[in-house]
Amino acid sequence: MAEYQEKNAPVIVGETYDVSIDDIAKEGDGIARVEGFVIFVPATKVGDKVKIKVNKVMRKFAIAEKVE
Repeated sequence: MAEYQEKNAPVIVGETYDVSIDDIAKEGDGIARVEGFVIFVPATKVGDKVKIKVNKVMRKFAIAEKVE
């Protein structure tokens, strides 16, 4: 089954990106941005520079996981 992919998002499900965490969400997830598009990354903190893998892309944000 194919993952849902929002057409206008600058990130793609399954792809990896090198990002900096520049904010923290209310729930405690780190927030990174790619071309201004918000990506929530659990288990990160402000200032982290991490490689992420995108798991889900919605209309206004994406959810990713930290990868080594």
